[in-house]
Amino acid sequence: MIKRALWQGLVSGTAGGLVMTLGEKLEQALTGRPDSHVPARVLQRLTGLPEHPGKQPLAVNRAMHFGQAAVLGVLRSVMAQAGLRGPVASAKFTVVRLTNDQILENATGVGAPPSSWPRGELVIDVLHKAVYAFVTGAVADALAARGGPGPGQRHATLRPGRRSGAGPVPREDAYGR
Repeated sequence: MIKRALWQGLVSGTAGGLVMTLGEKLEQALTGRPDSHVPARVLQRLTGLPEHPGKQPLAVNRAMHFGQAAVLGVLRSVMAQAGLRGPVASAKFTVVRLTNDQILENATGVGAPPSSWPRGELVIDVLHKAVYAFVTGAVADALAARGGPGPGQRHATLRPGRRSGAGPVPREDAYGR
């Protein structure tokens, strides 16, 4: 399961990162909001790379943006492999994505707690991270489904009144026969 989760997560997270970036570019074209330097500044502080105030280090920005998207995709893939799939799992993963950003941004001193942000900025950030999480989830779920129901889904079929969320599971499979 771990090998599958690793490659599927990297693929899923990268897909989510690409769609999120396209959405950001579309939103920026409509709102006039400039590119964020935050991902680059976080990576510079984490790695000790020199910071260049006022310059947009595009390669560093992209490395952090897509690297973070790919690596976090592995966690969403583990969720899918375990049987945590669908929109509820992706909503939970949205919180993980937002929390990851906030830990890194606040720990490095690059960002400030979201409660201090202007509401418009907060809404835009949450929206983009939700797009990432739901696209990453859709890809991770689809890839994981090729391997059948996850352990949690199989267990759910054994418990009266529970649904697996993965469609019907033949009884013999639920008992491991």
